[in-house]
Amino acid sequence: MRQGYEKAQKYFPKGAGAILTFGIKGGLEAGRRLIDNLGLFSHLANVGDAKSLVIHPASTTHQQLTPAEQLATGVTADLIRVSIGLEDINDLIYYLEEALEVSQKYK
Repeated sequence: MRQGYEKAQKYFPKGAGAILTFGIKGGLEAGRRLIDNLGLFSHLANVGDAKSLVIHPASTTHQQLTPAEQLATGVTADLIRVSIGLEDINDLIYYLEEALEVSQKYK
């Protein structure tokens, strides 16, 4: 983990943005539901933007890979990646909580 911090210091000397990665209960389908119901965040693969972004790699950027190939790259069916932008933190939390709740309704 220290290596990532050192690279961030090198490439972003004025400070790096926040990128969060977490797993979602319900795997692939729950991940798709979260993305489909998440307001304010843009559904894009790039990171480090001024706007907040979200992606579910297993159903987007890595969908062409087999489950074994996805796992080899660190992508699991439940993985969600969020890049935090400049929006108000309370708005981001509200929309993320709302989408998480919806994503868990249909198991």
